[in-house]
Amino acid sequence: MKTIACNAPYGQGGMGRHLAQVVEEARAEGVLKTYYAYAVKPGDEAHGEVISRRAFQVLRRYTPLRFYWGWRNQVGADLFDRMVARRLTAPLEAHLGFGGRALHSFRRARALGAERLELVAANSHVRNVVQRHTEAIRRYGLEGRWLNEGQCRKTIKEYEAADVIYVASEYTRQSFLAEGVSAGKLRTIRYTVDPHFTPAPEHRPDDGVFRVVYVGSLTVAKGLPVLLEAFARLPVKEAELTLVGDAASPSMRRHLARITAQDPRVRLRPGDPLPHLRRADVCVHPSYEDGFAYAPMEALACGVPVIVTEDTGMKEHVEEGRNGYVVPTGDVEAVIERLEHLKRHPIDVPSMA
Repeated sequence: MKTIACNAPYGQGGMGRHLAQVVEEARAEGVLKTYYAYAVKPGDEAHGEVISRRAFQVLRRYTPLRFYWGWRNQVGADLFDRMVARRLTAPLEAHLGFGGRALHSFRRARALGAERLELVAANSHVRNVVQRHTEAIRRYGLEGRWLNEGQCRKTIKEYEAADVIYVASEYTRQSFLAEGVSAGKLRTIRYTVDPHFTPAPEHRPDDGVFRVVYVGSLTVAKGLPVLLEAFARLPVKEAELTLVGDAASPSMRRHLARITAQDPRVRLRPGDPLPHLRRADVCVHPSYEDGFAYAPMEALACGVPVIVTEDTGMKEHVEEGRNGYVVPTGDVEAVIERLEHLKRHPIDVPSMA
């Protein structure tokens, strides 16, 4: 039997959707013992066990952790990992954890006799993540790193302890091979899009407005400043940019408040991205690093062309000129050129059905 753990709510956000897929695959195979998460699938208390965030929330609110993004992530992941480790019980054949929050549970699982330790690498190799994020932060200076040295060391120990590492793209796989991880340890997992992402039943608005949509965390590492700069310089009179997501830092919230005050064409719309994607002419995902990237795949499912960067697994699903374009990471001029091109030459994205 297998246990699974991820510090995300089941089915919510990128990590939560990763979690949901591996849980349901284990359930279908008849090997699911228990999964641990911040929230479980409704009505699934027999297999799902909630790990409370209360202790971390207290630390985050009342200690200096609230000032340090990297430390908040490290402490939150480590507390979750330790709480899962304390709950694991024999018999246990396998345990699956997610990168950066699995080392203590790996050790406990092995002590309980687990023969197989599996790790989901939602991103590329941690050293590549650090390199890519450092480049973005140095360029824009709006945020600090969410990934500190302690997290990096822990994640690398997890790579070493794991019997299997699941990767979502050839981009991610190559990043592990470049760091000397054995090819025999790597397995590719194919993530799927929620079936509610479908094209609009009617045609997109034909009012002359060029609608650009971004979906995801509003951070420097996701390349948001690249898109904001490109949109500000886009020589298209009737255009609007909709940002669907939440800012992860006070500095980004302040930056976005200034942007939206200066340019009413830029709009913040947290919540379900589906209605915005169905009206969009293009979805831009300018990330500095992503092992997969759900948002542009959801856009394609809605019949919307995408612009993604070379440092995402999503590029492997883009057919140039047929469903979108791949641009060099951090290249504002390339984003502008492709946006202009799509304005002049719209793409009718083939159905993914």
